[in-house]
Amino acid sequence: MSIENKLDNILQKYDELNAKLSTGNLPTDEMIAANKELSATQGLAELAREYKKLSADMESAEELMSDPEMKDLAEEEYYTAKERLTELEQQIKVELLPKDEADERNAILEVRAGAGGDEAGLFAADLFRMYTRYAETQGWKVEILNISESGIGSYKEASAMVTGKNVFAKMKFESGVHRVQRVPKTESGGRVHTSTATVAVLPEAEEVDVQIDEKDLRIDVFRASGPGGQSVNTTDSAVRITHIPTGVVVIQQDEKSQHKNKAKALKVLRSRLYEEERRRKHEAYAAERKGQVGTGDRSERIRTYNYPQNRISDHRINLNVGNLPGVMEGDLGGLIDALITEDQAAKLAAAVE
Repeated sequence: MSIENKLDNILQKYDELNAKLSTGNLPTDEMIAANKELSATQGLAELAREYKKLSADMESAEELMSDPEMKDLAEEEYYTAKERLTELEQQIKVELLPKDEADERNAILEVRAGAGGDEAGLFAADLFRMYTRYAETQGWKVEILNISESGIGSYKEASAMVTGKNVFAKMKFESGVHRVQRVPKTESGGRVHTSTATVAVLPEAEEVDVQIDEKDLRIDVFRASGPGGQSVNTTDSAVRITHIPTGVVVIQQDEKSQHKNKAKALKVLRSRLYEEERRRKHEAYAAERKGQVGTGDRSERIRTYNYPQNRISDHRINLNVGNLPGVMEGDLGGLIDALITEDQAAKLAAAVE
């Protein structure tokens, strides 16, 4: 099907949705679904209208080129329209790529210290702070789910719920092993050490996405060991949930209420199970793997933060950038945009093959 025919179909669908909603006679659930579809189609419909208008302008300008008095002006209009049309065609192709159904979802961010002792814990804390500051620049809300500290400001692990517009779409490529090369605060000899931390970004799952049977859960309660005040440390408020079929374990102890900790733990468990199912589906399609930047596997080394050289290297797309202090303060936009652009380019190339 030609791009013109695809655009005609898009505009027809958009007009049909508008007409359907304008009747005001839809049941609530149908109205919500139609509004959601209309919103998702709006951007592409606007690109389609511009594309069709420019195509018509080019045809008109081409006809005027035969008129000696209008030739120069017509040629200018023709090539200006042609240049913009080329840009539009690329934008439209990207918009027409199959969408990741999870892109518009909120996300659960998990950061864990890896190899490197105390320095790995300090790096994990730095990464968690970097992501929370990036979230602030995006206008997202960050709700801490759990922080397990190990002294001197280091984290064994930390997790948060990040809510806002297109959180998972922007954060999903951060999953994997992050490596740091620097002189630790505890190093008196000035030697550069290498440490790691693991990041996982999970799309938020709703109850309709993952059905969890209570009989598949083992729920243990215990006394919280982290900060939170006397009431946290003297009551059995912490919750450990084990999903018996998969062996997935979630511990939640940040809240003083056992009920709240259980609710948060179930949310994290649901998201982990949902992401595992998504991963299995992706692996089922060999061609799909071609159109991805990295695998999203937590064991995949994705990025190195080299402090002595003030350089960050993303190994998946062979990208090196400076301004390491700025990135650690949340200036992640350039890296994330580069990953999204590369992912789109890979998917476009795979679609042509």
